[in-house]
Amino acid sequence: MWQSIGDQLSPRSTILGALSVVLFLSLASSMSMLYGHADVPIAATAEMIEPLQVGQSAPRFTVRAVDQEPFEFDPLNLERPVVAVAFRGGWCPYCNMHLSELKDVVAEIDALGVDVLFLSGDRPELLYRSLKRETQEDIANLDYQLFSDADAQAAIAFGIAFRASQKTIDRRHEKGQDIADSSMDRHAVLPVPSVFAIDRDGIIAFAYSNPNYKVRLPADELLQVATEIAVSK
Repeated sequence: MWQSIGDQLSPRSTILGALSVVLFLSLASSMSMLYGHADVPIAATAEMIEPLQVGQSAPRFTVRAVDQEPFEFDPLNLERPVVAVAFRGGWCPYCNMHLSELKDVVAEIDALGVDVLFLSGDRPELLYRSLKRETQEDIANLDYQLFSDADAQAAIAFGIAFRASQKTIDRRHEKGQDIADSSMDRHAVLPVPSVFAIDRDGIIAFAYSNPNYKVRLPADELLQVATEIAVSK
């Protein structure tokens, strides 16, 4: 007669098995804390995202610069505090407006000793070229660090990724907007526009996400956030 696996295991084996499960779950939890929300499914809608919160560890992720070179963000090895600004792409008029507005504070934030990283869903070569001419002029002589999150690594890790509807994708094509190889084109994924301030220890000190893509964090509030993490460094 066949015996169940449980019948064949000794009490010692059962205990060791239970300890292994606990160890695995503990490790999984630790990895989730280190790498963000990589274990959380992409939200069905913008309203259903689960962003990382203040006090949690910032995630590790890799994005790409305009020259296709990878940029690895490691919260355990930061030289300066960081403000990460995630936006949908250069095709988005509200993203353009926000980038133009921030021109008044980005240089000041940098002078405080805080890096500002802009994370776009566009492919690398479109990071600047897809922006409106007025926006390009606004940021022309500023040290805007734009990176491509076309693989949605950062968006998923921060917990701000959601599924773009086919209607949204089709509308971009109908308007003749170049979204080829973007996160929306590759994975049907968009980020909810968000801001995360990360201190030098890699801990999130401020988090802002708004499912209403028309509403963004004002420039003066971003400067205040950067001032506070600069002081705490």
